[in-house]
Amino acid sequence: MQATTKIEPRALVRASGGPRYAVALAVDALGTGLLRPFLLLYGVTVLRLSAPATGLAMTVGIVAGLVCMPAVGRWLDRGARSTVVAASMLVRVLGVAVLLATPAGHTGLFAAAALFLGIGNQAWPAAHAAVVATLAHGRERDTALAAGRALRNAALGAGALIATASLAGGTTALRALAAVTGLAYLAAAALAFSVRLRARPAAAPTEAGKDAGDEPVPRMRALLAANVVYVFCLNVPEIALPLILVTQLHASPVWSAAVFVANTVLVVTLQVPVTVLMARYSRQSVLAVAGVVLAASYLGFLAATSLGHGWGAPAVAAVSVVCTIGEIIYAGSATALVTHLAPAPVLGRALARFELSTGFGLAVSPMVITALAPRGPAALWGSLAAATLVSAMGWRVPSASRPGR
Repeated sequence: MQATTKIEPRALVRASGGPRYAVALAVDALGTGLLRPFLLLYGVTVLRLSAPATGLAMTVGIVAGLVCMPAVGRWLDRGARSTVVAASMLVRVLGVAVLLATPAGHTGLFAAAALFLGIGNQAWPAAHAAVVATLAHGRERDTALAAGRALRNAALGAGALIATASLAGGTTALRALAAVTGLAYLAAAALAFSVRLRARPAAAPTEAGKDAGDEPVPRMRALLAANVVYVFCLNVPEIALPLILVTQLHASPVWSAAVFVANTVLVVTLQVPVTVLMARYSRQSVLAVAGVVLAASYLGFLAATSLGHGWGAPAVAAVSVVCTIGEIIYAGSATALVTHLAPAPVLGRALARFELSTGFGLAVSPMVITALAPRGPAALWGSLAAATLVSAMGWRVPSASRPGR
């Protein structure tokens, strides 16, 4: 057990990149919140594309973003920091510009816009984590990463609310929404670049460094595999619970909205306090606890759905709080553990690989969830609980690791 770390607000802002960088994160997240939930709607309603073509273009964008991650990792390992963050924002400005220039019925240009947006969205988390890892160390780094996530979730929620309110304006409002998003990304890029943070490139990797960067050591490799399963929890409030509530429990869509809002509020308010509270324990133990909490929530969903119409929806909403707590614990420890395990010369590549595993999990989870749900609650929640427990217990393979930093 380790001593709990307390960080003053000013120190936390400095560890997170400084005031300008914090504003850049908020503006960037607000822009993402404005556009991300409605990109599919934009393609269908404004550009008059078919739903399958729109969905395929968005999927290609996500996959292309993942393919670019190794290059992002190598760029970070050469010392770039705020420049990579700014670039992840600028490439999304380009995506919005292409989106606005796309004429109705043109699938190719919409796919190009989705490509640029996907690259920027996938590159940002690793770049931001590298910025924080350069400025902060130890538990201060963990708390700064948690604060960044809380800020981003708050801005995403605000952006989504603004976007929802603008839907009444039809296609004109959606085009204006996209334009505002592009301007937000541009402003965020300028603020991030003005920080001008760069790390001195570390010495060439030793044999151990090569193992961690080019061929991850067993512990890192197992962590990446576990992360693919853990990340399913991020799609539970957005995909699994609405699917269960509406199609199986025949509950009002209000319950799905309430679960989503509660998830956002809890993450914003509890991410930093819970991360600080769990700092008394090792990151490895905290990540294992997150898996146990998530598995318990999945079993709770199984029990809640057995109550049927009436009590089922309130029970699912109550259990979703437990799931969100597991998500908070997971998010506060996973990226921090990567920065702890990875040797400095290959930190960028390690973070890129972690984001690859996260992106892969986010990409496959909708397919897995929608395939299991029709087979019944036991197939869905039982499978998720078993896989998460195995991941929680199995990733901590014995191996040599770097001393804590």
